[in-house]
Amino acid sequence: MKITIAGTAFDYHDYDARGDTLFLGVGGPREVLAARAYETPEGHIVEYDEAGSMIALELVNVRWSLEREGEVKLTCSEEHHVAPSSLEPALAA
Repeated sequence: MKITIAGTAFDYHDYDARGDTLFLGVGGPREVLAARAYETPEGHIVEYDEAGSMIALELVNVRWSLEREGEVKLTCSEEHHVAPSSLEPALAA
């Protein structure tokens, strides 16, 4: 199952229910550090490879945001809103 956010299809996901954090990656879990990473205004972590492609996301307070706001807000180079239907399969696994 792939989850597409901001035009990037993530094929790896791992949800930490205790921390309410969803980890998403392109091509599975990475052992190599990203070339560039930064924290968004919402507190999420976005990682990019050397070519500038998004390769990983760490979304915080996912279930809380979905229940309270009805979406997860993610600001990268532009603001994105992630609908519950996009994330529910990863949260249920």
